[in-house]
Amino acid sequence: MAVYPDVISLIGNTPLVDISVLSPKPSVRILVKLEGANPGGSVKDRVALSLIEDAEARGVLSPGATLLEPTSGNTGIGLALVCRVKGYHLKVVLPGNVSIERRQLLEVWGAEIIESPGSEGSNGAVRLARALAEQHPEWTFLYQYGNPANPRAHYEGTGPEIWRDCPEVTHFVAGLGTSGTLLGVGRYLKEQRGDIQVWAIEPPSGEMVDGLRNLDDGYVPPIFTDLGGEKLLDRKTVVRPRESIEWTRRLADVGIFAGISTGAALAGAIRCANQLDEGVIVLLSPDGGWKYLSSGAWTGDLDEVAERAKRTIYF
Repeated sequence: MAVYPDVISLIGNTPLVDISVLSPKPSVRILVKLEGANPGGSVKDRVALSLIEDAEARGVLSPGATLLEPTSGNTGIGLALVCRVKGYHLKVVLPGNVSIERRQLLEVWGAEIIESPGSEGSNGAVRLARALAEQHPEWTFLYQYGNPANPRAHYEGTGPEIWRDCPEVTHFVAGLGTSGTLLGVGRYLKEQRGDIQVWAIEPPSGEMVDGLRNLDDGYVPPIFTDLGGEKLLDRKTVVRPRESIEWTRRLADVGIFAGISTGAALAGAIRCANQLDEGVIVLLSPDGGWKYLSSGAWTGDLDEVAERAKRTIYF
């Protein structure tokens, strides 16, 4: 077994697992890429490292620098991990209604939490972070929503890994959050074979599915517009909180302990499979289930869990 020089070197090269037993059609395979295997526990480790290495390459980070970022959880955790290893100080703007697990993980890695109104969700965190960045030009504002280093992490890493491990892929399905995963992976896969379809999973307008956003709710990430997201995506499909939790539980039937947004992506993959005669669907699992335990997603009454998920951000 290889010896790695540091924990950051473990980011990427996550496993791809066949879960076709859950497919509604024997002729349609479904595979899931388990990003919870990253050292910080989520796909956002890739983005965190890309954002920081890009800032270092541009010379905007000096030793001991202070970084600022709005987050609903995973990006902040990934950044906190990388900053702890590299010796930077991180301030995260975090909605007040996040789950206790995420707040604790940010504190483990030494991040300073600046709370934004929970009722405003991740959009409110973005607004407050942008205001703070204007007030404190001495802080480095990475801004994952508008930073091309976000989708680049997936164009150079996640996408090539999927193509290497599953060149027969016909459809890629992932949640729509910052849009970095869909933009980076989708662009790479379509460059390899133009007929590969890219499906985005989003919650209904006005409702919350952890880690996902509906672009009709008033904030479109700049990278989505700048990189032609509307043209790249072949389809957007809506998945409600209850459906996301139901499919999160179904993943446990095949031994996969994943977060609620993975259940949303799987629900979308099942819809995709129902429309195909044959194909190979790869879906992205953003993280493991550890940060969701307080939601009761696996053991609680389904209606109660779905209602609780509307009030508390677990992703």
